[in-house]
Amino acid sequence: MTKEIVKTNNAPGAIGPYSQAVITGNMVFCSGQIPLVPETGEMVEGLEAQTVQVFKNVKGVLEAAGCTMNDVVKATVFMKNMDDFVRVNEIYSQQFEEPFPARSAVEVARLPKDALVEVEVIAVKG
Repeated sequence: MTKEIVKTNNAPGAIGPYSQAVITGNMVFCSGQIPLVPETGEMVEGLEAQTVQVFKNVKGVLEAAGCTMNDVVKATVFMKNMDDFVRVNEIYSQQFEEPFPARSAVEVARLPKDALVEVEVIAVKG
């Protein structure tokens, strides 16, 4: 098995021992993205702004891997509060076209840098 590491300035750099994404075969495994602005490393404020920024970051990683949101087959959404699901889902639904990817949405006790939302995706190239 060969692994190609994806690295881009269009998403925040890894803040730990991991890659922004890894390509193996035609599969692209993207690490979770939190709402950091790549140029500044600062986190945007508010749930809607954080969710929008997370998807900008996801798109940046996917683009660097040669993919688009249409190539996503699985998404996992981590939220600090499941009561935010409706608002997050509204923004989520604007990111994809049918057929939609499989998805999990889970509430977690805490996210890196105390973000309110994090999203990770798996995509298939080609």
